[in-house]
Amino acid sequence: MGQIHPSSVVHKDAELADEVTVGPNCVIGGGVSIGAGTELGANVVIGGGVRIGRNNHFFANCVIGGIPQVLGLDSNSEVGGIIIGDSNTIREQVTIHPSICPGKFTKVGNDNLLMIGVHVGHDCTLEDKIVLSNYVQLSGHCRIETGVWFSGIVALHQFVTVGRWSYAAGLAGINHDIPPFLIVGGHYPPRIRGVNKRGMKRAGLSEQQQQKISEAYRKLYRCGGTMLENAKALAAEDELDENVRAMIDVIIKSSEHRFGRYLETLRH
Repeated sequence: MGQIHPSSVVHKDAELADEVTVGPNCVIGGGVSIGAGTELGANVVIGGGVRIGRNNHFFANCVIGGIPQVLGLDSNSEVGGIIIGDSNTIREQVTIHPSICPGKFTKVGNDNLLMIGVHVGHDCTLEDKIVLSNYVQLSGHCRIETGVWFSGIVALHQFVTVGRWSYAAGLAGINHDIPPFLIVGGHYPPRIRGVNKRGMKRAGLSEQQQQKISEAYRKLYRCGGTMLENAKALAAEDELDENVRAMIDVIIKSSEHRFGRYLETLRH
């Protein structure tokens, strides 16, 4: 058991590893597990069934594991859980909701930064090395891949997938899937603005890999025709770079849903 402030309430069934620090006025529910080195600031609430890894830092007033914001659910409803990995920084007033389905999970990976006021809706999946700036709002069932960076007050529609190492400008409202390595801005509809060169560098891509992505962007978005037609034409080319293939796959898969959200095709 770690260092627990005497004003905090920890359920008898919660499992806290050594070197866990729990600040004043925290509430930790039953079935919670927290890994070594994790720190909870003042007034943090961790709901029942939340699993948290090592070396995470939750700042004041976070609520992790509250009942999802779905009509018909209340404190007696059976819901799923939340799994959070290692070395995440969760700033003040962040809320993360569990899956609405018993036995399933909202997931947050490793090395992510969620800034003040971020909301992660039920059944979302966040991979690794993601930055969500102040007041980013994720609706339920969204998937955010590795290295994504959102500027302030970005909002996502339900079931949207955002590809790895992409960037969304402030106030963007995203209602369809975004391929990897791109910059998106605006809202309803959001528009692809270019290639995320900083993201490609953060991903450790070689100059040759970056060039292939830039060439693919021009063929997909700057050569006329529909994006789906351009994607299928590009897919037919020989010896495609794996990163270009990932861009094409998102476009083709998202076309299976009339609003461009592939995960909607799996919702039932």
